[in-house]
Amino acid sequence: MGTLYIVPTPVGNMEDMTFRAIRILKEADVVLAEDTRTSGILLKHFDIHNHLLSHHKFNEHGTSQSVVERLLAGQNVALISDAGTPGISDPGFFLVREAVRAGIEVQTLPGATAFVPALVSSGLPCDRFAFEGFLPQKKGRQTKIQSLAEETRTMIFYESPYRLVKTLEQFAEAYGPDRQVSVCREISKVHEESVRGTLAEVAAHFKAHEPKGEIVIVLAGAVKV
Repeated sequence: MGTLYIVPTPVGNMEDMTFRAIRILKEADVVLAEDTRTSGILLKHFDIHNHLLSHHKFNEHGTSQSVVERLLAGQNVALISDAGTPGISDPGFFLVREAVRAGIEVQTLPGATAFVPALVSSGLPCDRFAFEGFLPQKKGRQTKIQSLAEETRTMIFYESPYRLVKTLEQFAEAYGPDRQVSVCREISKVHEESVRGTLAEVAAHFKAHEPKGEIVIVLAGAVKV
C-alpha cells in the first residue's frame, strides 16, 4: 500500500520550499496538482521531472476514487496546491478523507501557509484564533458576519483584493469602525505589506491605494464585558 503525501508549496518566495518537500515530489509515483501549468513552473524550478495529474475543486470528487486505487495498488502520491498547504481553503480535504477511510497512510509535511505569518506579524493576540477562510460571496455573507459579532478570538479571513474594501466596510458596520485589524498582502513576496489600524483607517488606506495580490485579514476579536 502506498502513502498519500500532502506537500505545501511556497506562497510567494521559492526559497520557502523545504528540502523534504522537494525530495517527496521527486520520489512520488505521481503528483496531483491544482493547476498543472502553475505547478509545472514550480517543478521545473526545482528540477523535478514527475508525472502531473490535475486535481482541483471541480474534479476532486471524481478523481479521488482513482487516486485511492493507485494508493491501494502501492503507488505513492503527492498532493500540491497552487500555493500553500492543500486543504486550507484549497482542494485536499475530500481526498484525505477518502484515503483515511481506505486505511491509507497520510503524511502531511509542515510548510508554507499564508495565514500563520499574517497572524503572527499582525500584533494581535495569536494564542487563540479562529480561521474563517473565505466569506460567502453572496448568499449567507451577512449572516456569517453577524454570527461572529461575539467571537472573542482573533479572526482570520482570506479575501480577494477586489472585495477587500467592501469586506472591511461590512466589518466596520457589524463590529464598529474602531475594531483593530491587520491586512497582510503578498506574503513572502517582494512587495509584502501589512497595514494595521482600525477598520475605518485600514479601509480608508485601501480606498486610496488599490490593493493587489493575495490578501489575509487578521481581525481583533470582541472585547469581553
